[in-house]
Amino acid sequence: MKRNDRKNMSYSFDIKLKAVKMYLEEGIGSTTIAKELNLSSNKRVLLWVKRFNEFGEDGLRERRGTTRGLQKGRPRKRELSLEEENQRLKAEVEFLKKLLILERE
Repeated sequence: MKRNDRKNMSYSFDIKLKAVKMYLEEGIGSTTIAKELNLSSNKRVLLWVKRFNEFGEDGLRERRGTTRGLQKGRPRKRELSLEEENQRLKAEVEFLKKLLILERE
């Protein structure tokens, strides 16, 4: 596999954990681990070790695509007034009406 073919690779949790254990428990160097496991870079191994030391096994798990729950984004600094909430709801109703009309066409 050429170096360019490995760009933006994602690795399984098992590969990450294996690499970290090889580094920490067996004392194998990051370059050797990267070559043995066909990783894109030895820096990848060092990053996984750092995450493992900070967060444990959860630091090696994939986080992309997961939501933080119902409270997405930055929390509001203040609550909306009744007038602002009413205005927001009216705008939402208008949007949904237009969407319904477009879907019927």
